[in-house]
Amino acid sequence: MTTASRTSRRLRLALPAAAAAAALLLSGCTANDSLAAQYRSGSGQNYIAGDGSVSEYAAGNRGEPVSFSGKLIDGTTVSDKDYAGKVLVVNFWYAGCPPCRVEAPDLEALSKKYAAQGVGFLGVNLYDTASTAESFEKDKGVTYPSVLDRDTGSVLLAFSKTVPPKATPTTLVIDKDGRVAARILGAIPDRSILDTLISDAVAEH
Repeated sequence: MTTASRTSRRLRLALPAAAAAAALLLSGCTANDSLAAQYRSGSGQNYIAGDGSVSEYAAGNRGEPVSFSGKLIDGTTVSDKDYAGKVLVVNFWYAGCPPCRVEAPDLEALSKKYAAQGVGFLGVNLYDTASTAESFEKDKGVTYPSVLDRDTGSVLLAFSKTVPPKATPTTLVIDKDGRVAARILGAIPDRSILDTLISDAVAEH
């Protein structure tokens, strides 16, 4: 059985428990967040996002490494070179996005889990000012950095050339060669799914 097949099988096994586990976990983390509650209720409220579908890309089909550069909230420049040789998780978000608020605790938890293994986490904020983005991060306890991409859209454009995000949120797992190994389109359906995608990328060569 190939690595991709084993990964897909694990993901399929994880999905049946995802909805129940996510509901229990997120009800505590976002109990006082009206936008998150609105998203969990399924009321829509004119908000359209991805369906949480997971796409995996075999090593031979990942195309070229993605080259990107942008400014972090604190004004520091960051680029793909800062993550050379490392697995990188890229999350596209903005503060008014209900599913972004729901999944923030899971992303933060995984960033801490994999920090010792050198895995980087990078947010890409698509619409907010620095103050709005900082307020979100403080409220949700997010400690990994985010690019402010609303003025230039350069980071979004860089990834759109290979694996378009197409929805907010979208989470990408970038392999050690800088190529997109997996994409979750919409909110993370369950923390264990992204955990598996990250661990598989870390295990590669």
